[in-house]
Amino acid sequence: MKVSELMTAPPVSVAPNVSLLEVIQRMTESAIGSVLVVEDGTLRGIVTDRDVVVRGMGNGLSQETRVGAVMSSRVHTVDASDDLQVAYRAFRRTGVRRLPVLDEGRVAGVLTIDDLLLDVFRRLADLLGPIAMSVLHEPAGPPAVVGARDEP
Repeated sequence: MKVSELMTAPPVSVAPNVSLLEVIQRMTESAIGSVLVVEDGTLRGIVTDRDVVVRGMGNGLSQETRVGAVMSSRVHTVDASDDLQVAYRAFRRTGVRRLPVLDEGRVAGVLTIDDLLLDVFRRLADLLGPIAMSVLHEPAGPPAVVGARDEP
């Protein structure tokens, strides 16, 4: 399976000159914990809710501070055509929770740890579906013991 099949697209992004307040509003509206910082289609960085709190507000910066002041400009990425195993390795190697996805150098989406977990859960459900159905058809109560007798 390819990264492009699980990524969220289009990603929520902002320009480097927007305020932290606008970033917070975008995160809140979209119920997400990060936004990509993009300029002219080129990825410049990523800012997470933690960046806003720790680097921004925690350091006394105001809501009017520009996102470029708190974003992480060193961003680990994967390519849309990469196999998911590449993404698994990138998450393990880097310890990040979100990977911007590029397609020919342009921002195409975001892949998160949660996306991978949902995929794993879907695959387990597919695998366990027939097993779960057989369990549902078993009679209620404790399993029968071979050779046991009912005593009065």
